[in-house]
Amino acid sequence: MTTIEPCDSDVAAPDAPSDSAPVEGGVLGRTYRALTLGIISVVSLIAFEASAVNTAMPVAARALDGIELYAFAFSAYFTASLFAMALSGAWCDRNGPLVPLFSGIFVFGGGLVLAGVAPTMWTFVAGRAVQGLGGGLVIVALYVVVGRAYPESLRPAVLASFSAAWVLPVIVGPVVSGTVTEHVGWRWVFLSIPVLVLLPLAVMLPALRKLPRTEEGAAPLDRRRILLALAVAAGAGLLQYAGQDLRPLALLPAAAGLALLVPAVLRLLPRGTFRAARGLPSVVLIRGLAAGALLTAESFVPLLLVTQRGLSPTLAGLSLTGGGLTWALGSYTQSRPRMDAHRERLVCLGMLLMALAVALVPLVLVEAVPAAVVALAWVVAGYGMGLTISSGSVLLLQLSRPADAGRNSASLQVSDALGNIVFVGIGGILFVAFGGGAVTTAHPGAHAGASAAHPAAFVAVFAAMFLVALAGAYVATRLRPAPEAPPEAGAAAGPAPGSAA
Repeated sequence: MTTIEPCDSDVAAPDAPSDSAPVEGGVLGRTYRALTLGIISVVSLIAFEASAVNTAMPVAARALDGIELYAFAFSAYFTASLFAMALSGAWCDRNGPLVPLFSGIFVFGGGLVLAGVAPTMWTFVAGRAVQGLGGGLVIVALYVVVGRAYPESLRPAVLASFSAAWVLPVIVGPVVSGTVTEHVGWRWVFLSIPVLVLLPLAVMLPALRKLPRTEEGAAPLDRRRILLALAVAAGAGLLQYAGQDLRPLALLPAAAGLALLVPAVLRLLPRGTFRAARGLPSVVLIRGLAAGALLTAESFVPLLLVTQRGLSPTLAGLSLTGGGLTWALGSYTQSRPRMDAHRERLVCLGMLLMALAVALVPLVLVEAVPAAVVALAWVVAGYGMGLTISSGSVLLLQLSRPADAGRNSASLQVSDALGNIVFVGIGGILFVAFGGGAVTTAHPGAHAGASAAHPAAFVAVFAAMFLVALAGAYVATRLRPAPEAPPEAGAAAGPAPGSAA
């Protein structure tokens, strides 16, 4: 087990106040201002990429003749990021978060360039996978930075800033991406974002150098955990490939994928995760359910609006903008001190709001229902996600020993990525099975025409994600450890070899 150099607050930087001392100025006070602004810059970069990609994706898939691989373009990102998250957690615990964080930023930029110059849809998918490698390294390193640099009293506010950092990108991203896509070309959406990498690098480096370093003689990288994550990513990729090919021969890669995926997942996540054991296992599980349900639904919203209602890519992307704003509002709500005693209820409410939102979206397949219903639904979904994700992150840090912060944060992010992979994969399978592979893009202002012959493909996707969100509402009732178990008992990040999760 790796350890973190102890300091007065266990997780704070050497010059930071302890948890018991008042923190002058909060997260934007003189002590933490540079680091907080650096974190916001990094998250904003990722947020802008996500909103821009959602807007440009239907046009890119059509231009590369790859509508049938539409779900792959999203799931490839999360498949690669799952492996990178496990690597980042071990790397951070061994050497600190600085190198994984900056390596991830550079790899993320390289993936954007590869996607932007892709001549085929499969090359585009490969570029998305490279982006996922960079994103996985970055996100875990950011959680470790929060655990090491900030006292516990400031962590809810810092995690709320993660959500606040999405506000401007989700407002500007769809407009910029849609305008660029329509007037210059979708490729420039990807090729222009790497320029933004320079700002986080300049802002964060001085503050990150002040973080506590690992002790001399720390244990080597947990190679077993990294190999397990690689097996999960490979298995998930094989399952997704098999799911897009409905011929009997596809059973071979499906069987190989299951053989890799299932044993590795059972050993990679905390013991009891898949039976929703109380405490940390349920915190990790609900992250996957929430992220997977919302991301899968969100991935198909622009395609639905462009193909079934004839909206432009810009308008389709803007339908998701309200969700980013209310996500920040939900995260701010949970950060209030008086909300700390109600985190389980907040997460349950968040999952129910997401279920309601996902159920509303397919109503726009009825021509009499205004397309604006999607924008309203995503306002509700965003608020629910803000309550759920930020509260879960706070609970994870409360249940983790300082020495396990990297490993437990990696478990949380692995669950996030695994949920995205599994549920986007399921969404892709349902979409193709119900005829979605034949969907074409209607011209703005025109009836969907031939594409309207496949509304069942969209209904199947959104119905499945509605059920996933409802399952998450149940898991939310099990986030607190059992009364007889001390918090430390829930902090074990993984089972012993050979045990079942």
